Amino acid sequence: MPTFQYRALQADGAIAEGNLEANGRQDAFRQLEGQGLTPVGLEERAPGKKRKAGGGLQLGFTRKKVSFRALENFTRQLASLLAAGVPLSRAFQILCKESASPAAQQQWKALHALVIDGKSLAESMARYPETFPSVYVAMVQAGEAGGFLEVVLSQIADFQMREKDLRNKVVAALIYPMVLMGLSVGVLIFLLTFFIPRFKTIFDGFDAALPLLTRIIVGASETAIQYGPFIVVFAVIAAAALQQWFKSDQGRRGWQRFLLRLPLIGPLNARFAMTRFCRMLGTLIGSGVPLIQSLRVAKESIGNQTLVDAVDNAIERVEQGTALGEGLSDCPELFPGSVLEMIAVAEETGRLDKELVRIAGTTDEELDRQLRTTVALAEPLLLFLMAAFIGTIFIGMVIPIFSIQDYIN
Repeated sequence: MPTFQYRALQADGAIAEGNLEANGRQDAFRQLEGQGLTPVGLEERAPGKKRKAGGGLQLGFTRKKVSFRALENFTRQLASLLAAGVPLSRAFQILCKESASPAAQQQWKALHALVIDGKSLAESMARYPETFPSVYVAMVQAGEAGGFLEVVLSQIADFQMREKDLRNKVVAALIYPMVLMGLSVGVLIFLLTFFIPRFKTIFDGFDAALPLLTRIIVGASETAIQYGPFIVVFAVIAAAALQQWFKSDQGRRGWQRFLLRLPLIGPLNARFAMTRFCRMLGTLIGSGVPLIQSLRVAKESIGNQTLVDAVDNAIERVEQGTALGEGLSDCPELFPGSVLEMIAVAEETGRLDKELVRIAGTTDEELDRQLRTTVALAEPLLLFLMAAFIGTIFIGMVIPIFSIQDYIN
């Protein structure tokens, strides 16, 4: 009887690993489920095969994260193969052979194993949330239920490509301001720890009172030199504590509410969320997914829990028979009045899916312009702050020189 190595989730969320004997993979899955375990990895051991150091199985689950690019290629290629009439199992075999990434190849093999064991594709993907986001799985589930999986996969790939382009625009726009900020901090540290102490030795040779600004700058320099290591350790601990706080539900919600209230970042953040929501909702409705189910899937793409809660209330109103435009009016921070009017008219004329995608495209262009404007304003502001810090330090250290000259005279 074959022996299988397994990795499974226990009821408390802990990971269990071990071996079991079964007549086949389906029998092994049944045994694990009978023990109250949720399998996430299963590999048949060849006679004499040893487990590698570290206890990791080489098939059935992924140790390394699959890259965004590999996932996008997988989605688009799988859609093309299914559209060409290739069976799902055969499509997975082709994708495993053509995958250039070991992590991706391992992930596709694990999915293939679950599919041939009778699991649906969406159910198989749901076992790997680190690779397949919840909105991805929900769209695949809708495609499987409606019989248009290849269409949904193609639309997911297009959605991923647009999201990637949007993120690249944001990152590209923020590179220069972040470089300026890093340079400002580096120059400030250099002045406080290297430049100012050398001026201080000049002042110590004269029994003269230093101006208030100079005393403040010298005090900051002495603090940075004496307590610098402690400040760095405290900053690291504080950053780790903040990271843990952000991971909690309360911390994540608090941070997201704070971002929405910022003057420039808040509106941009809300518009980004609206773009993702409208594009996803229009894609799902255009694929034949019912409105309520489309709304529940699309809300997962928003990325801000405060806005998700507002959309949840809108979904409840739509379930009770309210029109979509009227229901979404409960989210003014996410949907401006003009967008609500366009949605209401599109719903009445039966072209809601096309209008939502058009709104997303138009908002994308508007966001690009706003982002460029915001960055254009941020660059001179950062340069001004950088010059102000350096100028203040320079003035604070030069003023005593004139005082000392008077003292000598």
